[in-house]
Amino acid sequence: MHIIFGAEGSYRSRSERLIDCGIALWDVLANSVRPGSMDADIRIETAVPNDFERFLLTYNQIKLVCFNGKKAEQLFRRMHTFDELQSKLRLVSLPSTSPAHATLSFDKKLAAWRNIIGQAVSMEKS
Repeated sequence: MHIIFGAEGSYRSRSERLIDCGIALWDVLANSVRPGSMDADIRIETAVPNDFERFLLTYNQIKLVCFNGKKAEQLFRRMHTFDELQSKLRLVSLPSTSPAHATLSFDKKLAAWRNIIGQAVSMEKS
């Protein structure tokens, strides 16, 4: 987000910059047990999702939800079944920024993120 939007400094400063750009950043899971560092290590029986239904109903102008990797999208789709609300959203899985996802170079990951998020922000401003 620093490279795409210039979000830098303290957590609060970075968050404020993303808000200024119309970006909300939230983990799919509020809590889970993950003994290792890989998403595949998440113990699904311990996974507690964030309340996206309430969030998306409150902020109903949101049209695009991006996921940092396929596992995040899989968890979202598995744990949230509010079909009417989801039908109004575009759900996009972006390449994981994790160093463990080494099939794409950093530059290719950045290009994918810039393309999707940059387009959405540009459309929102026009």
